Amino acid sequence: MKNINHRNQSRARAICAWLMVLTVALMPLSALAQGTRIVAPKNGYKIQDDVQAGQQAAREAEQQLPILNDYEANAYLERVGQRLVSAIPSEFNHPEFRYSFKLVNARDINAFALPGGPMYVNRGMIEAAKSEGEMAGVMAHEISHVALRHGTAQATKAQKYSILGGIGAIAGAVIGGGVGSVIGQGSQTAVGVYFLKFGREYETQADILGAQIMARAGYDPRDLARMFQTIQQQGGRGGPEFLSSHPNPENRYARINQEAQLLGAVRNPIGNSREFLNVQARLRGQGRAPSMGEIAQGQGGQTGGQNYPTGGQVAYPSTRYRTVNNQLFRLSVPDNWRDYAGQNSVTIAPEGAVGQNVVTHGVILGIDREQTTDLRTATDQYLREVLQGNPYLRQQGGYRRATVSGRAGLATTLSGRSPVTGQTEIVTVVTTTLRNGDIFYMNAIAPQSDYRNYQRAFDQIMRSIQLND
Repeated sequence: MKNINHRNQSRARAICAWLMVLTVALMPLSALAQGTRIVAPKNGYKIQDDVQAGQQAAREAEQQLPILNDYEANAYLERVGQRLVSAIPSEFNHPEFRYSFKLVNARDINAFALPGGPMYVNRGMIEAAKSEGEMAGVMAHEISHVALRHGTAQATKAQKYSILGGIGAIAGAVIGGGVGSVIGQGSQTAVGVYFLKFGREYETQADILGAQIMARAGYDPRDLARMFQTIQQQGGRGGPEFLSSHPNPENRYARINQEAQLLGAVRNPIGNSREFLNVQARLRGQGRAPSMGEIAQGQGGQTGGQNYPTGGQVAYPSTRYRTVNNQLFRLSVPDNWRDYAGQNSVTIAPEGAVGQNVVTHGVILGIDREQTTDLRTATDQYLREVLQGNPYLRQQGGYRRATVSGRAGLATTLSGRSPVTGQTEIVTVVTTTLRNGDIFYMNAIAPQSDYRNYQRAFDQIMRSIQLND
């Protein structure tokens, strides 16, 4: 079913993209009225150089940013993005470019795009926007930087100072300018970073072309001006993160509104769609996202989760915790995890990690009744049951001492290639004896590639357990 679903999704995306192009083509002439003529800046690089630099930068960015792979939110972002891409004026439409749109699990109000098309939108940007039109305005602005090739145009300027030597250097500088402190270390020269922070001239161009793209795509261009005001109002004490790399040109709001007048009224503009409100509520319900500063310090994980067939996309543990309390135990768990009660156990896991008799991420806690009061013997018997039900797992080494709710316990590690995820799975099993002779167990589960991002949550849960027997 996985391959069939993949084909269906690909076909659906292709149909959606075609319909977006058709929608733009059939728009009222008022939305396509002539606006200010824009001339792309001089550029000493080939189109393919933009693509190569952008793809290289994207690979590095995705190793360092927590990408949030929430299918519903990403599919929505992709639909809005492709609608805007379909509205790029023909003179700036480069078929070689590969536009893509991904969510970053960061609360800062920010977004950036790389040469050739990869775009990254912070979750905080969507949560802060007051409408789909405002969100689309930022995306249109970023698309305009790509379409006008501002990244390699900046690199062309820098060449006269003998700063940038090749595509690798451009990629590093683009990353440094686009993502600030998180990926700034990837930049190869500090001056290169300086040149890749767009100046007010390029910002004005991106505002004007962004307004034109919005009108052609069926949005009110004035929403772009409104979004910049929203960014400024909600930027926090240190100033808006977005405006640190996208400085405010003089009279930005008046200039965007003037362009909107030149373009004419858009009939029934897209403002606040139900999809936008649903995705915004979905993101706000996922617990606190880390700040870019926290991510830079290694507190936000390296990626934002992956797709699994057990129920969708699995987000990394929230840094906020909530209390779970029942007759047997009390403990703290990430506030973006749900409880799934069983007969003699409870599973606590993130959305998308639990399917029918399958858990890919999270913890399973419960009671096992064995015919012995010796913890080692009882744990051996329990492990045999676990391995029998999960024949792909193997015990790695012996037992380690553990402490559970102030009691002596045992811990061991199981691993094996999961038939569900297709990845190596790590299961840490911890046991201790209850007063009636039964054993209490906690199984902490995650794919090996994700395990270090769950380790802190597993440790916190373990430390917080209070048994009530």
